[in-house]
Amino acid sequence: MTASIAELLTWAPAFALVLARVGAAMALLPGVGEADAPAVMRIGLALSVTVLLLPELQPMMPPVPVAGLSMGLMIASEVVTGFWFGWVARLIVLALPVGAQFIGYLIGLSSVLQPDPELGTQSGVLGKLFELAAPVLILLSGLYRLPLSALVGLFELIPPGHILPAADSTEIAIRAVGTGFSLALQLASPFVVLAIVWHVAIGQFARIASRMQIYFVSMPGQIMTGLALLTITASGILLAWRDSAQSFLATLPGGG
Repeated sequence: MTASIAELLTWAPAFALVLARVGAAMALLPGVGEADAPAVMRIGLALSVTVLLLPELQPMMPPVPVAGLSMGLMIASEVVTGFWFGWVARLIVLALPVGAQFIGYLIGLSSVLQPDPELGTQSGVLGKLFELAAPVLILLSGLYRLPLSALVGLFELIPPGHILPAADSTEIAIRAVGTGFSLALQLASPFVVLAIVWHVAIGQFARIASRMQIYFVSMPGQIMTGLALLTITASGILLAWRDSAQSFLATLPGGG
């Protein structure tokens, strides 16, 4: 009995370190870390992954520090690494609802000055719709396996108990932000072109008929034209985002 307790105590610090990183990453990873998912499910998934990884990661575990403060700092470092990894992976997912927000603003379905009264946010109906579509598409296409696999490989790049490299992590984060924002603009690019052509045409029409209330005349046409274009391009937008997300998630730190 005493031997079993002693063996359990040797595994406890390693379990705490692995769970700290895995649990923090699971809170943000695409598909498995959605805010709408039950917390019990995410906790159970984090515990299951930790139990599966622990025997393989045990040889690379650092010596258990004597001081409790040192152990606390190591756990905090693992939490920071997990949150950083999950946040970087989630940026590509945010590109889809952000692109939908751009589309909503361009075709007149939402406004940056007035929150949506039903949703309680400024994302608008399209932003919320594509926000819900992103995790569904990730789970259906199996893309959730890429960040999970990269999370396992991350333990080899940054062994348990080691601090996240500031320079490399900052560079990766900046690159991920740029990739996500540029992808959002690319997804909304047909509507950007439509908005430019539409407003130029309306401006010329306003010069000809200066007494007409051009805003109230043009807005219904802008919305109807935008919805028609969205009907045509919706599937292409989702497929383009899925391909870009697959390429991005495949290059996560620890992946490949």
